[in-house]
Amino acid sequence: MAFSISLPDFVHPQLRHVVAKMSFFDTILFYVVHLVDKFDLWHRLPVLLGAAYLGIRRHLHQRYNLLHVGKVNGKKYDTEEFTYRTADGSCNHPVDHLVGSQGTFFGRNMLPSTSSYALLEPHPVTVASKLLERRKYTDCGGQFNMIACAWLQFMIHDWNDHMEDTEQVELRAPQDVAAGCPLKSFKFLKTKNFPTGSPDLKFGHLNSRTPWWDGSVIYGNNEEGMIRVRRFKDGKLRLSGDGLLEHDDKGIPISGDVRNYWAGYSLLQALFVKEHNAICDMLKEHYPEFDDEKVYRHARLITSAVIAKIHTIDWTLEIVKTDTLMAGMRINWYGLLGKRVKDLLGPKFGPVLSGLVGLKKPRDHGTPYSLTEEFVSVYRMHSLLPDTIVLRDLKSTTSEDKSLPIQDEIPMREMIGKEGEKNLSKIGMEQMLVSMGHQSSGAGTLWNFPSWMRNLVPHDIDGDDRPDSIDMAALDIYRDRERGVPRYNEFRRNLLMVPISKWEDLTNDEEVIEALQEVYGDDIEKLDLQIGLHAEKKIKGFAISETAFFIFLLIASRRLEADRFFTTDFNSRTYTEKGFEWVNKTETLKDVIDRYFPEMTEKYMRCTSAFSVWSSDPDPKHYLPLYLRPAT
Repeated sequence: MAFSISLPDFVHPQLRHVVAKMSFFDTILFYVVHLVDKFDLWHRLPVLLGAAYLGIRRHLHQRYNLLHVGKVNGKKYDTEEFTYRTADGSCNHPVDHLVGSQGTFFGRNMLPSTSSYALLEPHPVTVASKLLERRKYTDCGGQFNMIACAWLQFMIHDWNDHMEDTEQVELRAPQDVAAGCPLKSFKFLKTKNFPTGSPDLKFGHLNSRTPWWDGSVIYGNNEEGMIRVRRFKDGKLRLSGDGLLEHDDKGIPISGDVRNYWAGYSLLQALFVKEHNAICDMLKEHYPEFDDEKVYRHARLITSAVIAKIHTIDWTLEIVKTDTLMAGMRINWYGLLGKRVKDLLGPKFGPVLSGLVGLKKPRDHGTPYSLTEEFVSVYRMHSLLPDTIVLRDLKSTTSEDKSLPIQDEIPMREMIGKEGEKNLSKIGMEQMLVSMGHQSSGAGTLWNFPSWMRNLVPHDIDGDDRPDSIDMAALDIYRDRERGVPRYNEFRRNLLMVPISKWEDLTNDEEVIEALQEVYGDDIEKLDLQIGLHAEKKIKGFAISETAFFIFLLIASRRLEADRFFTTDFNSRTYTEKGFEWVNKTETLKDVIDRYFPEMTEKYMRCTSAFSVWSSDPDPKHYLPLYLRPAT
């Protein structure tokens, strides 16, 4: 219920209409958040205060930035009959068997864009050419490596992909930029609109993947995909003798998701097929009465939880590398009381003290679970991809900092698709993993979008080459507009963030400001979301923008707390005692690598996380407890 209150002067005029709809309690919380935002303070606060700010902001987003699309058409079912993850993501939500299954609607974090700009205003190819295309490769300064970059795709292909129409669109490069474009025109399939049956959001888009954190990237998104990857013996998945993925007669890898695959991505798929199969061996040893199906179901539960845990408390902390986020992500998994107390007493003390994992029942905050259009948009990070994969010479002696000499540089074009699979087979799993570990990823900035992706042969869902090359940079801009994702400033207002009023609010870089003015003039409302996210001043330690991060803040928690297998059924009864122990003892990607390559990290890795550049310094030792530390 909204509460009428006289708004203080410090509330931004463009946010006053939002506050008018809030309850009294939420209005007070908004004042706190907004005041901190006005002075750009939250990331400068001591860890505990910064974490409290994020908790308040997340609460507001849960109240005002979760919109359901479509109708709830599922039926109630007996959860005791489905104590495993199904092939298509059904039967996870406790009372509706269809929520979160393959082919359900993407949700929204905000209403579709209300701007009057045309779909081609300004032209996506112009935006790509003048603001995105790579001038010179810029890396991320060694903050995270190519394993972290490949992990991004590994997760996206677990979560979301839009169902396409059969109707094609053609984009032609405008004359003023055509000479510098690798493609003068390109064709692609429209995103398919489906009627929602709702008067507020008449059309929506369907997710052809399962949005749960269910490992579908290796298991498939439906029965057909699951059958394709299974051996149907001892619960195991198909894997070749060299430890990499098997391939079909066309040379396409056999795995859960093979759309737009490349060597680094399929390497991670193979690593976690190894993990699944090792878990199968463990289960057969301790539970010899389990048949193939029972071993498979339990191994999938355990492997999916390991992946989710690594993403939560390992990968994320390299992308947003601050003590405040370390505290926040560990609170998500373990709670404020920490791992030792949770291991000893269990998740007895609620989401703040014991974490979201292990809650008595899933929480969806009144909005059935899905991933959202805006989440898809902020996860567009193609600028992290380099121009080449730098192979390291494993036969050489490592130096004191465990760095290795360069053996070769392979163009990224030769590492994608079938050619990439052939090259990966020659390189081998160990050399590829070590090489990616030592190579810094790209930076999420303007003028760093890979040029080779502007003339790219995409794959369909079966991994086959499509007939038409695409300009991915232009397509990223087009897709946001096509799907009604608000442009940058409207996006910020909808997220209760202070909007920009001039280009200087976005960046101090005069060259960037000049380029923005050339494309958008002085109309800051016209600024595309992707351009704003890449141009935005970064918080120290953040590889992504603050605007993108606030979507992450909401969805990262939601993926855990809405999932029955991370809440009600996250226990030894569902996972088995030994399976539950496996999840609890696995903390990082390094733990997984050490299981199969016991000497690799000791020999080649100097840093703390396997997602950091391996020759970089380990994280410094702290003598002050995490929650008592000042800002990083």
